[in-house]
Amino acid sequence: QVQLVESGGGLVQAGGSLRLSCAASGRTFSNYAMGWFRQAPGKEREFVAAISWRGGNTAYADSVKGRFTISRDNAENTVYLQMNSLKPEDTALYYCAAASIITTMSYNYDYWGQGTQVTVSS
Repeated sequence: QVQLVESGGGLVQAGGSLRLSCAASGRTFSNYAMGWFRQAPGKEREFVAAISWRGGNTAYADSVKGRFTISRDNAENTVYLQMNSLKPEDTALYYCAAASIITTMSYNYDYWGQGTQVTVSS
């Protein structure tokens, strides 16, 4: 089992920045690729970003490329999502998840956190 706890969400004005963190415990964190997903009210959960177990490979949704950066610190068992130039359409509940391979597909992720709310005001 891997337990994931997200933090760092909040209310920010459009154009601002937030840094989300996801702390992992349980099985060896460095064995897993990590991803961030988000779900806005009335919408399906969507992929945001993913990073391989060593951090050498990353993937991003087109909607966040150039604005968001995913990173990880295996010594601290933590994955981060730096979000810059935030837009109102980025408002959502953000989840981190763990998978055996780097992937954009939510069904490939075995473990999920409870989410942290990000609200971007216009």
